[in-house]
This record gives sequence, C-alpha cells and structure tokens, in this order.
Amino acid sequence: MIELIVLDVDGTLTDGKIYYSNSGDEIKAFNIKDGLMIKSWNTLGKKSAIITGRVSKIVERRAKELDITFIRQGIRDKAGELRKIVDELNISFDNVAIIGDDMNDFSMLKLVKKTFAPYDASAFIYDFVNYPLNKKGGEGAVAEMIEILLKEENLYNKFLELWQK
Repeated sequence: MIELIVLDVDGTLTDGKIYYSNSGDEIKAFNIKDGLMIKSWNTLGKKSAIITGRVSKIVERRAKELDITFIRQGIRDKAGELRKIVDELNISFDNVAIIGDDMNDFSMLKLVKKTFAPYDASAFIYDFVNYPLNKKGGEGAVAEMIEILLKEENLYNKFLELWQK
C-alpha cells in the first residue's frame, strides 16, 4: 500500500521554467489539477512530500496550500532525505511512490518500486521509471500519477466520495 508520494518540483509540479521579474522575483506556475489531486490524496489520510534541490518561497507557499506533509528544499542528497522521511513515518520504501524528471532525482527513484516521470522528463529517467506518464511536467503529470495510484490502491471510489458531499 502506498502511504507516501514524493514530488520533485521543477519539471514535475512545474514545466521546469523559472521566470525572473525585473525586481528579481522568481515566478513559477503550478497546475491546478495537480493541486486538487495532491490535496485529495492528503484528505484520504495519505502523506506527501516535496524533495527539491532548489529553495523557493513560492514552493513553500504552494506546499502549505496543499497540506503537503514534508517540505524539503535545498536538498543535494535526495535519497538521504527520503530515507529520513521513511524512517520518521516508520514505513518501507515499498510504501512510497515518486515522480521525478531529471538526473538529480535518480538516487531516490532507484530506492522505490513505484516510479513515475512526466512525458517530457530526461530520456534516461523516462526510460528508467515504471510508469512513464502521458502528461508533461506542470501540465497534470502529478494528477495523472495520483489517479493511477488511486485506482491501483482501490481508493478511487473513496476519492469520488470526496466530491459527492
């Protein structure tokens, strides 16, 4: 049973582009469909984590909006950080699913059995994962991943019940 989803940010939750304003502000766009599915996953009693190499106030804000359980930014050793989270939750790597799009995600992807990549992920990562997705990063790839998990984990009907009230 998957208890934790782990999300990279740039290239999965976003399209991988980073915009800077003239005043130096960083701008990222997040897909509302991804957000709805992450929030639903958490509402079903599951956990979620962001593990990203960059640090951004925008990411922190979005993660808090979605009730993401663990927010880990500025992480160089993503596998090591994932080990800490798994230990804290007292679960095994068999209870974890990850979405990543590039080589900096490889170390944590190889720890788990349920791995996902957006359609526009690096070729190496896309060929490596168990679930190559049809959606691009920032265009619903995370929502697609969660939908697959809900169906495989027999949670789809519980998910639908969230919206029948």
